[in-house]
Amino acid sequence: MRTFIAIELSDEIRAALAQIESHLKYSGADVKWVDEKNIHLTLKFLGEIDEDECGKVKVVLDQIADTTKSFEISVNDIGAFPKIDYPRVIWVGLDKGTAESKLLAERIDEVLSKIGFEKETRPFTAHLTIGRVRSSKNKQALKEKMGSVGLQETRDKRQVVSSVVLFQSKLSPKGSIYTKLHEVRLS
Repeated sequence: MRTFIAIELSDEIRAALAQIESHLKYSGADVKWVDEKNIHLTLKFLGEIDEDECGKVKVVLDQIADTTKSFEISVNDIGAFPKIDYPRVIWVGLDKGTAESKLLAERIDEVLSKIGFEKETRPFTAHLTIGRVRSSKNKQALKEKMGSVGLQETRDKRQVVSSVVLFQSKLSPKGSIYTKLHEVRLS
């Protein structure tokens, strides 16, 4: 099964991100927008794992949750990977909670590497993917729309992160379908 570990977002933050997507859609750019209900903060992508590995991941998450305190997040800015002039992924970044989510992701990565999962090669960047650019169509209009997004209302949205979820991701023609396999409460 294809899996990843993530933080679920509040309905309030998801709705704010959907408004940002709606604004950006007016650019007419060729972007596959992430469905509002599927936007999350990925801590670790695991890829294909079997039932035995899934069980081991659950144990690791239980252990980490016991020693990790809840923390607050808020969103801050909008950007693109690898960069705004050549966007492939459109994202919204974190403001509050950046350091805490980075530390959590690094702990998960470190402990999972000890039981056979490949360690991340790139440093963790706390971001919420809202779209994936498919072609350069209307790229300049997209860049302009990104520069004109009003983020003040979105920045005021805050969420307490009190759990981490192991998700299964099934790909379908209508997009990814996420199923919770295991949820752990932070202390």
